[in-house]
Amino acid sequence: MFQQNYGEESKNSRSEARFSFSKKLWLLMMFSWVSVAAFAQNKVTGTVKDAKDGSPLPGVTIQVKGQTKGTQTTGDGKYQINVADNTVLVFSFIGKATKEVTVGSQTVIDVNLEDDIKTLGEVVVIGYGSQKKKDLTGSVAAINSEDFNKGNIASPDQLVVGKVAGVQITSNGGAPGAGSTIRIRGGASLNANNDPLIVIDGVPLDNSGISGAPSALSLINPNDIESMNILKDASATAIYGSRASNGVILITTKKGSKNGGLKVNFSSQASLAQSTGFTKVLSADQFRTMINEKGTAAQIAVLGKANTNWQEQIYRNALSSDNNLSVSGSLKSVPFRVSVGYTSQDGILKTSNMGRTSASIGISPTLLNNHLKIDVNLKGSNVDNTFANTGAIGAAIAFDPTQSVYSGNNNYGGYWEWLNSDGKPNTIAPRNPVGLLNQTSDKSTVQRSIGNIQLDYKFHFLPELRANVNAGYDVSKSDGTRFVPATAAANYSTAGEKTVYTQNKTNKLFDFYLNYAKELKEINSRIDVMAGYEYQDFLTESTNIRTNAEGSTTYTNSPYKTQNTLVSFFGRMNYTFDDAYLLTFTVRRDGSSRFNPDNRWGTFPSAAFAWKLNEMSFLKNSNTISELKLRVGYGITGQQDIGQNYAYLPRYTASLDNAQYQLGNTFYTTLRAEGYDANIKWEQTATSNAGIDFAFKKARLSGSIDYYYKNTTNLLNVIPVAVGTNLTNQLLTNVGSMENQGVELALNYNPIHTDKFDWNVAFNATYNVNKITKLTNNNDPSYQGVLVGGIAGGVGSTIQIHSVGYPAYSYYVLQQAYDANGKPIEGVYVDRNGDGIINVDDQYRYKSPAPKVFLGFNSQMTYDNWSFGFVLRGNIGNYVYNNVKSSNGAYINFQGSNGYIANLSPSVFDSQFAKNQFFSDYYMENASFVRMENITLGYTFKKFLGNKVNMRLNATAQNVFTITKYTGLNPEVSGGIDNNVYPVPRTYSLGLNIGF
Repeated sequence: MFQQNYGEESKNSRSEARFSFSKKLWLLMMFSWVSVAAFAQNKVTGTVKDAKDGSPLPGVTIQVKGQTKGTQTTGDGKYQINVADNTVLVFSFIGKATKEVTVGSQTVIDVNLEDDIKTLGEVVVIGYGSQKKKDLTGSVAAINSEDFNKGNIASPDQLVVGKVAGVQITSNGGAPGAGSTIRIRGGASLNANNDPLIVIDGVPLDNSGISGAPSALSLINPNDIESMNILKDASATAIYGSRASNGVILITTKKGSKNGGLKVNFSSQASLAQSTGFTKVLSADQFRTMINEKGTAAQIAVLGKANTNWQEQIYRNALSSDNNLSVSGSLKSVPFRVSVGYTSQDGILKTSNMGRTSASIGISPTLLNNHLKIDVNLKGSNVDNTFANTGAIGAAIAFDPTQSVYSGNNNYGGYWEWLNSDGKPNTIAPRNPVGLLNQTSDKSTVQRSIGNIQLDYKFHFLPELRANVNAGYDVSKSDGTRFVPATAAANYSTAGEKTVYTQNKTNKLFDFYLNYAKELKEINSRIDVMAGYEYQDFLTESTNIRTNAEGSTTYTNSPYKTQNTLVSFFGRMNYTFDDAYLLTFTVRRDGSSRFNPDNRWGTFPSAAFAWKLNEMSFLKNSNTISELKLRVGYGITGQQDIGQNYAYLPRYTASLDNAQYQLGNTFYTTLRAEGYDANIKWEQTATSNAGIDFAFKKARLSGSIDYYYKNTTNLLNVIPVAVGTNLTNQLLTNVGSMENQGVELALNYNPIHTDKFDWNVAFNATYNVNKITKLTNNNDPSYQGVLVGGIAGGVGSTIQIHSVGYPAYSYYVLQQAYDANGKPIEGVYVDRNGDGIINVDDQYRYKSPAPKVFLGFNSQMTYDNWSFGFVLRGNIGNYVYNNVKSSNGAYINFQGSNGYIANLSPSVFDSQFAKNQFFSDYYMENASFVRMENITLGYTFKKFLGNKVNMRLNATAQNVFTITKYTGLNPEVSGGIDNNVYPVPRTYSLGLNIGF
């Protein structure tokens, strides 16, 4: 039985084995056949040409779709590649639309690439309209949201730091929502506003600040911004006439779209900010040693037993969050976008915070068979601010490190303070830094709304003619209270402080223009003509009441109301011939209520010419150059924002509390006549610009070079006048002139561009020289100039000057003398005029706070789902006066009167100065620097939740490192005087963006 079964099993097994072998052999043959078919490599050749003119395109990338394999065309546009039959080839080239071709059985594939309409036809917003980027005659920089800086950004100006040639953006400090000083091609004024005009969705903003807001721009949510276009030369800016001497920034917010359906986007970001370091002071042990060596017995006796780092006590790691939700799309063919956002930003200085709630609505319907376009934009924000007492920064540097934070009793809030023998606070001594922060309540609530409705109608009977009407507003309301209790040492002499202030600003806008654009094919030309009218009114009302803490004594009660109106007529003509020769003429006539009727109107013209050499026959078929455009322009712009609305009228100023006139037991406020110039008028800036735009095909390199010259005349200057002439000895009037000239370079390079890996690099550099050329009516060689730049430590002392032949805000110092060992000799300076006497006549003009060169370098890489980018920038030639060292760097500084002692800067060990040498150039430092502005790493989750959701994670570090020889905390100081500025922190952020 066993044998029989065994035999049957063996038979069946052999049969199955034969079948298995046959099956395997058949499968192997099939696999081999399929493999040969699938992996057979065919040689594909071809030529890639420009579809427009048939010229061969060198440097075109041919990529196997989904693989890293690829090649490029040669100088004559030819290529060859070995691929399988089922391969899809992807042809891509900068400025051309990407094209995909399936190989199949083809061995020769010739491809014509069309122009990328999105790239070459890119539309740039300009004043009162838009224009194709390739047809611009002026100097205009366009930055869109994809290129904005990333990270913990609370103000729109921070989006483009380091991105644009000719534009210098300097932070005003690290406080929450702190703004920046923006300079476009240098400042054009000494006493008027130097900020650029900012226009949001067609609404020009008031350049003056808003009470209770760290900066006016901090009230605008950066997440709602789509693009920022910066107009730099007069050809681009003259359309804004009297407000354009300092350039124009056009901000366009995000809009909805008819295409793509409903889109919901949510972004959330958490940030941690840290101090980058502390100002150098003596430690508690160093301070004790110094006092024991150099102090008196009384000073030694008041030394404490604590070891307090006061800067550690006032600073903290600060947390911030930013959350935004937007819904966009089309509702019954009406594009719309609605967004809400909330930002909470703590400052690294304790007690400082900003909380901003924002919302925006935009709708863009099109009616009357696409002849009427309506654009409605509404933006609003509510910002709650808590301001820290920044006096704590200087106090933390100077306060005795051997004392404790708390006194152990309830006097003066329980904080340790320097007291007189009667137990009252020493009013000359520094206050307890922690007490300054915790005993000051400084809060504000600011509401702002900006909105407009714009109607653009294309006439049915004449479609080349459009009428555009724009009505807008910018309103803000501020309420703030600053309170210091009567028990605080800081305001003990006034029984505390309570300041309540309000401000209401209402800016109204109306403008209208007609635009006629027509192709004149018979003469191969195009003409675009625009003419319009604008009315804008600015009204500000405010109150400010300052009392003691209980409100029983009023120190200040100053209601204020002011108004100014601007009426304008403007026009522009663009003419194009043969798509190669471009002409632009612009003129604006402004009337401002800030000036008397005889000087109220000003005319501001400009003209520009551009020649697109790449459209000429000798370059049209070039295999190297894809763009080469020459630009020249000249224009005149103005400045009517002189800081006063009624400067041409007689004015009287009320006396201060301590200058009232006593009659019997009653004190009367007196009025003092102020100087005025009835004929005060516009400042005018004439700008010449010459530039070249270029792009190379194979090198994937594009860029521009510009030379500019700005000359401001009728410059406002404060000059001395004869006693009794105008009831004052100083007068603000139009007497001066000043020039800026420089060179800008902007480069964009795409070294690698494949299906999976793309790398873009951008570099910009600006060289700018500023010089004052006139300050008085008559050339007076003995006129030294105007002293400016107040410093701490010397009452009424200044360290800068405006002088003819030198840059504005040049430092005005004494040249320090040194011994044979290179040590400064106290009180000894170089006798520069050789008269044997060292005095103010030996002061000389030394360097400037403005850099001669500023640079920006940014890089962006994407590989598959990953992205990495950074922004590096720097200044060369900027100098800073280290006022922290000059005011705390002498041994006399610890020897306070009335028995207190104060900390010193360690620089005293090098200088060995016994007394302060405020005007010594010893404290002038070269503050040139290179800073890693930000680094960003991101990852995109593709096909997330069935490809219905886009999700992206990103990590950002800001203010990563700074390379500089400057010995203070920050080499980039707005104004050039480093005096306990709120430090800019280093910030780390993690962000999540979800779209569906």
